[in-house]
Amino acid sequence: MTTAMLFLLLFGCMFLGMPIAIALGLSSIATILMFSHDSLASIALKLFEALSGHYTLLAIPFFILSSAFLSTGGVAQRLIRFAIDSVGHIRGGLAMASVMACMLFAAVSGSSPATVAAIGSIVIAGMVKAGYPERFAAGVIANAGTLGILIPPSIVMLVYSAATEVSAARMFMAGFIPGLMMGLILMVAIYIVARIKKLPSQERTPLRQILKSGFIASGGILLIVIVLGSIYLGVASPTEAAAVSAVYAFLVAVVGYRDIGPMKDIPWRREGESVSRLLLRNGLQMLWALPRSVTDPEVRKVVLDAAKVSIMLLFIIANAMLFAHVLTTERIPHGIAETIVGWGLPAWGFLIVVNILLLMAGNFMEPSAILLIMAPILFPIAMQLGIDPVHLGIIMVVNMEIGMLTPPVGLNLFVTAGITGHSIGWVIRAALPWLMLLLLFLILITYIPQISLFLPEYIDSLRGYR
Repeated sequence: MTTAMLFLLLFGCMFLGMPIAIALGLSSIATILMFSHDSLASIALKLFEALSGHYTLLAIPFFILSSAFLSTGGVAQRLIRFAIDSVGHIRGGLAMASVMACMLFAAVSGSSPATVAAIGSIVIAGMVKAGYPERFAAGVIANAGTLGILIPPSIVMLVYSAATEVSAARMFMAGFIPGLMMGLILMVAIYIVARIKKLPSQERTPLRQILKSGFIASGGILLIVIVLGSIYLGVASPTEAAAVSAVYAFLVAVVGYRDIGPMKDIPWRREGESVSRLLLRNGLQMLWALPRSVTDPEVRKVVLDAAKVSIMLLFIIANAMLFAHVLTTERIPHGIAETIVGWGLPAWGFLIVVNILLLMAGNFMEPSAILLIMAPILFPIAMQLGIDPVHLGIIMVVNMEIGMLTPPVGLNLFVTAGITGHSIGWVIRAALPWLMLLLLFLILITYIPQISLFLPEYIDSLRGYR
């Protein structure tokens, strides 16, 4: 009765058009008041514990702030330029470069819609101008943007870690190879389509120019090395690495590239200036500019926008964790686990059920909410069937990728529609052929666990050897 009422209230609120965060909180509170023995005070306590009791969740605002600085600063343009110089000479190379740029930006943003917005707003128009069909360009970017939540650092992985107490560092390790693999699959598919449709290619870029554009883009690329390197080597936790990434992104955008902030119109080097004078002048300018950055309108806008996104996401997480608390208190996951195990369902059969459930949920809900609702239910069943929790996490993240492309709540579809000016229906038709690749990739990830587990197990073996 309690289970039925909980989910009836949830879906009833969603059907009425209520925001998912409020629907989760309202259904949870109503269930506690009507059917549970918990007191009203426990609701406030659980909401407080939801955010203060999970150290991993502190990384989310830092990664969002880091992404905001790098999206506002010209990091995306520089990564795109480097990608085009590297692979643009191959037939279909501009589209392949777009995927490569999405992979690089995904590793500094941790967000799928942010990746589509930052890269797509530049490359879709560029591909159309170069002779690519607009539908082809939009479909490629909408799908490549989903790598934002698979290639670490990923905000969705942090949410899964908070919901299941699985190591966020191991999740980041596990997502690295699947992310590269998915990007490579997309690039191979683009090359095949480009050969068939005779899509254009760019002139071969000299090695010197590739090195130059790589050096210019190194401000963003170094962030990937700093964050993932510190986590993989055990130097920092994901939360500590996120804090460092936010400070680094601020310095890159304000002092390094000078795309925003008080140093925006000050050139790095003046004509005929010696190296010693250049270093002295830039050092003094940096000391002058950093205190003024606090009151700079552009910097304050970036921080405010990041704060709004963080508050929105953390509000969803807090209500979803209250919902998960009701599930756990009423032993709903344990009852479902015992029922499914009683059916004698094998691990491979259970994973089919998992994928179907998550694909259905991805049509109607935001990824973080899905994970916080479904993970407490699916996790104990997976443990009883001997499925690795990290492997389960990557399966769930890949399902969330597909959910970004399925209506009516596919966030990447809305972002791509906003960039191209076309309808959601047009974007869905553009993304559908590439979505088939994601479904094939989901099957590979589901039934070949070593794709996800190889890197974390290998790093663990190296640490044990030491």
